[in-house]
Amino acid sequence: MEINRRKFQGVLNILSFNRHFYFFGIGILALIIISYKLFEWSDILFWIIIISFLYGLIMPLIVSAYVYDFSGYYNFDWLQKCSIDHSNIKQVININAGFDETSFIIKNNFPNADLKVFDFYDSERHTEPAIIRARKVSLVYPNTQQIKSDSIEMNDDSVDLIFLLSAVHEIRSNNEKIQFLKECHRVCKPNGKVIMVEHLRDFPNFLAFSVGFTHFFPKKIWRNAFENSGFKTFEEIKFTPFMSIFICTP
Repeated sequence: MEINRRKFQGVLNILSFNRHFYFFGIGILALIIISYKLFEWSDILFWIIIISFLYGLIMPLIVSAYVYDFSGYYNFDWLQKCSIDHSNIKQVININAGFDETSFIIKNNFPNADLKVFDFYDSERHTEPAIIRARKVSLVYPNTQQIKSDSIEMNDDSVDLIFLLSAVHEIRSNNEKIQFLKECHRVCKPNGKVIMVEHLRDFPNFLAFSVGFTHFFPKKIWRNAFENSGFKTFEEIKFTPFMSIFICTP
């Protein structure tokens, strides 16, 4: 199946899924402007606040357009950096948190492999409003299976590639992350790979998302989670200053 993305679909997704933040931000901005008209304010302080609010509202959209609409993320050109021998890939799994924009693209990249898709979304554990809205418009790959984050329905040492694309940060509990990654370790072949793509809680993402960067996790957290799950290697490749590709092997 060919997936045709609309222009600026990444930005439109951010606006749609996080609209509660934007409604709140615009409301606060309106109150600040009204209070400036009604009360005596320092002009410098007023403009510092206005510029800060506008930066916080607009910069995430600019960065999202760059990452998701113009960087080639959905063309999977970055996959060439992962040193994958396509001829040896027989079993692939893609695991998401209820929003799937990549499974059909992965299948196009590995047409001779068997692709299984799993969704670990749990409405009681994963309560972010953005992911709840995203689920309503997500494409569903045929035979996608709903799973618990600590139970992947695959045999031991049976998978060549595991894709975790902008999904695992939705697991907020560190213990739950480790249990999930232990399952990935269990099903991954000894010469297989886990490929995870994530924003990080780092300085570039702070500049991009301001306080919103706390939704992501630092590299140290991911390294510790993979090591505690039994993985032997943990390699990072930067894909734009705002996203990292992590390649891990059992």
